[in-house]
Amino acid sequence: MTYQDILNKSRGTWASLAHRALQAAMQRPLGAGAVLLGGGLMLGLGTGYAANHSLRDQVAQQQVQINSAQADAQREINALAARLGELQAEANRLNALGKRLTRIGQLQDGEFDFNEPVGVGGVGPVEDMPKGELDQGLSELGEQFRASGEQLSVLESLLFNRQLDMNAVPSREPIESYITSNFGHRADPFRGGRAFHKGIDFKAQVGDPVMAVADGVVSFSGVRSGYGNTIEIDHGNGYVTRYAHNSRLSLKVGGLVRAGEEVAKAGSSGRSTGAHVHFEVWQNGQAVNPKKFLNQQSPLHG
Repeated sequence: MTYQDILNKSRGTWASLAHRALQAAMQRPLGAGAVLLGGGLMLGLGTGYAANHSLRDQVAQQQVQINSAQADAQREINALAARLGELQAEANRLNALGKRLTRIGQLQDGEFDFNEPVGVGGVGPVEDMPKGELDQGLSELGEQFRASGEQLSVLESLLFNRQLDMNAVPSREPIESYITSNFGHRADPFRGGRAFHKGIDFKAQVGDPVMAVADGVVSFSGVRSGYGNTIEIDHGNGYVTRYAHNSRLSLKVGGLVRAGEEVAKAGSSGRSTGAHVHFEVWQNGQAVNPKKFLNQQSPLHG
């Protein structure tokens, strides 16, 4: 049997069935109506199910798009949060650096308060800020922080070097006491007559601590003729200080010393009439009056 024969036979079968259905409808009208109604309901239910299924597909696709948009927005928020954290850390660093510089520069309390927010103002309508503009603003703020940090770091370095220089200048008394003999010509306590006194003397008791008047390195520690037990400190800037007539020396040659650190114990060794501290200041090889350095605390000592 050929394909055409099969097709013709199929057409004949469907035509016969249709003819029988038509005869049955004419003989039983109510039954035919029920069949038609049932067919309509089935067709309507099938159509509604298809529409509902399509709507569900659309909702699912929209939910996927919403989830994707939310994920993209969250990534942008996380990126902004990370950038905000970097700027906050930089701001904290600059605040700490500013406080150190304020303290080193001896600015008055309250002159610069790094914890108090800066007052701002403005009028006019408020608009939503585009993300691109926000990104640009954060980038510019970060660049300002970077430039300010570099400038403050340079200033800190300059002030630190200045602090080192000033800490190496005699600026305090070697002992908490009072002066008993000044710098310059005076009557010699042993031979009488006039003699030049190269330093100043402070009243002391044997064993009182003798303190360095500035930072430096011990350049001499031993006995000097007339001075007894003597310690000398080279401050590296042309200044050398001498502490004489001690009962005991606390440091050796080459030892590092900070201002206010004990270098000896007071006594009456050498050419001395009693316990005291003999203190000299030498500048570029010349003895100078130590009195001009006393109680001149460096503004960088804090």
